[in-house]
Amino acid sequence: MFFSILLLVHIQAAIIPILLGIRSINKFKHISNNKLIPFGFIFLGLASISEMIDHTQTSWIYVDHSSFFNWLFYSFLSLGLTFLSISVIKNKSIQTTNFCISLCSIISYFLFDKNIALLFQVIVSVFLIINWQRFFKDWLFILYPIFGIFFTTFFGSNLSISGDQFWHILIGPSGTISVLTFYWVLKRSKKKFT
Repeated sequence: MFFSILLLVHIQAAIIPILLGIRSINKFKHISNNKLIPFGFIFLGLASISEMIDHTQTSWIYVDHSSFFNWLFYSFLSLGLTFLSISVIKNKSIQTTNFCISLCSIISYFLFDKNIALLFQVIVSVFLIINWQRFFKDWLFILYPIFGIFFTTFFGSNLSISGDQFWHILIGPSGTISVLTFYWVLKRSKKKFT
């Protein structure tokens, strides 16, 4: 029963972002770089798929380790957040800076270690929050840092410290709420900007 629930929360964490990416194609034309939005969502879905493949190597028990698929998870996560972030930016130098920080996260995973990559991930998330809040000015966006950063970090930390796989079940739905928040904010913005 537990494995079925664990598998289900991972599958939904992969499918929902990919479906949102497909639904976003040619949808948010009021945003200057709207063609990046579907890629952002799809990369987040690919991150979840990479994590699922990584879990097959550990019998679906969370293990804090470095591996190729764990690197893919962090890489796709970084790219997804970066593409969503720069979709609302017109300034090319700020876009380039955001993208370079994402590349630093991807490269540093293997050059140094996962902790350095996570530091760059934090910077990517900060840029995302600043860029989206500045552009959309939507109170609903507060759900992203609450669910996508605070709760996923809280659940992940408890999982790492205790080893209790119950916390593993909560991470995927929390991340999905943050992904849905992006889509809800985008949908709400159509009324504001058109």
